[in-house]
Amino acid sequence: MRRFPLRTLLLMLVALIAFGRLWCVTHQEEAPVPRPARMAQAGDAPAGAPVPFSTPECRTLERTLESALRTPQDPRVLAEARQQLDACRQPPVRACALGAALDARSPLSEGEATPLRGLLASLCERCPPAANSCAQAVGQALLSAAVGPHSDTASAKWNLEHAGAGLGGACASLVQLGLAPAAQSGLTVRPPVLALTGALAPRCSQAGLLDDALLRAAAANLVAPTPALVALAAGPTPPETSAMKPDQIEGTEPGFQAFDRDENTGVPVGQALKSKRWEADGALRASYAPTLKQLVSVTVRATGPGTVRAIVRTPRGVGLKDPEKDFAFVNPTVCRFNGTGQWEQCPLQVPLRDVDAVSVFPERADTELMELEVHGAR
Repeated sequence: MRRFPLRTLLLMLVALIAFGRLWCVTHQEEAPVPRPARMAQAGDAPAGAPVPFSTPECRTLERTLESALRTPQDPRVLAEARQQLDACRQPPVRACALGAALDARSPLSEGEATPLRGLLASLCERCPPAANSCAQAVGQALLSAAVGPHSDTASAKWNLEHAGAGLGGACASLVQLGLAPAAQSGLTVRPPVLALTGALAPRCSQAGLLDDALLRAAAANLVAPTPALVALAAGPTPPETSAMKPDQIEGTEPGFQAFDRDENTGVPVGQALKSKRWEADGALRASYAPTLKQLVSVTVRATGPGTVRAIVRTPRGVGLKDPEKDFAFVNPTVCRFNGTGQWEQCPLQVPLRDVDAVSVFPERADTELMELEVHGAR
């Protein structure tokens, strides 16, 4: 076996030691530096990023706001709190958590011009979404309206207006707790929730945070009429509409006879058996592919009463989910027919969009659907 000269071995050893030192130095620089415990609790900034509330005003803001809560009559304390809040671009989470206390100490019923209320407005406008007390208050107001006798509309509107970066989360609460239920036929939405939804929706719509198809579905739903939503969603009727022939008909046979333009043929929808898809499809479902861009009216000729629902596609996670067809939807009732044997007109207060289908729900066993015309545009 060949032996290396001693000089070569020494040079190799020196190179190995130098490489080891270089590796240690470079990896030590890459290792994250632990943050102080208080900063870790705030947790607003990712590791390595500059902390926006590292200024002296931000670090002492929590203590200063607590002093203002204890002595709201002291002008010096209030002035100091205002000065620090104005100088703090993004308050720490612990300071943001005092929003609820500021609201309780200075309720809106005492006026918007009180010093503590002014501090709350500025605090909410600067706090991040996850720690924004004004945004959280909007969701709490909707939940309270769902169980209480009335809703505090003025307070909810004030909180929504000052939600700042939390506006998106507040409007998401409005969609899930107010707008989507208002667009569904199978739910009973209490009047306080409908009133609060109608009052808050304009702000979210102005910010572009409401899906237009969902808004129109809620406005057109005869089960939960909301005049404020009708006014918000109102738009011109498309100039060119006609009876839309469905691309697929499912349910009671022979379903095609409800769309054959022959008034002497019909479908005994009242005799349909309730399947597992009854809540979505009813006794008869007429689907459109692609979805209708506009639905403006429904015309029905039947014997025996019933209703017609529209299946309106919504963003994923909003409303109901069709596991078989893999999309989310709401199902507003768009027509109630008495079934006199004569043509009955059902013009919609607001044209619908993204209509995937219409479903027929009979109210008596002897209901027979002679003809159904869905007027709109593709």
